[in-house]
Amino acid sequence: MRSELNDRRMAAVLAALSASGARSVIDLGCGPGDLLVRLAAEPRFERILGLDLSAAALAQARRRLQEEGGEGAGRITLLQGSFLEPDPRLAGFEAAALVETIEHVEPERLSALERAVFARARPGTVVVTTPNQEYNLLYDMGRRRFRNPDHRFEWPRQRFRDWAEGVAGRNGYRVSFAGIGAAHPRLGCATQMAVFTAVAAAAPRP
Repeated sequence: MRSELNDRRMAAVLAALSASGARSVIDLGCGPGDLLVRLAAEPRFERILGLDLSAAALAQARRRLQEEGGEGAGRITLLQGSFLEPDPRLAGFEAAALVETIEHVEPERLSALERAVFARARPGTVVVTTPNQEYNLLYDMGRRRFRNPDHRFEWPRQRFRDWAEGVAGRNGYRVSFAGIGAAHPRLGCATQMAVFTAVAAAAPRP
């Protein structure tokens, strides 16, 4: 089930990035390269950057791109760094993706993510996916509170919507929402997705 969900998640993110018309994309928190491999297979994405804090994850992504990326792997640059810090290397990209990433950040540091990504880097489109906490009732998780022990939080749909709408309003974006995976009539989908689209210029924050 989880592998099928991951495939659906990647397909939904790719569809959102393609619909944006972006030709340059940053995968923020790229991990071992699940999205990067798929981006490499899409010629429409001419410039691709994968950023992660973990050197081990980047090494794994590099191996996967060599084995699975084909000719498209040559369009991808991998960088070690944090998306919580303003970084001039992230400027100028038309789109960014944070796939199953924000829940690994301490909640009190989400404001740093907002400043670095939405206020400073300001890609025209930002796609964010994260687990839907409500759906966890359908998983046999035993006493585990979260789906992954490294998660710092998992939000219900309204909490995610409130956060995303606040980010959008403060930074000159509009935002739309979608669920990914089979939908439960009461609990929604396993994954929730927000797609931010820039609608106004905003002055960089200090």
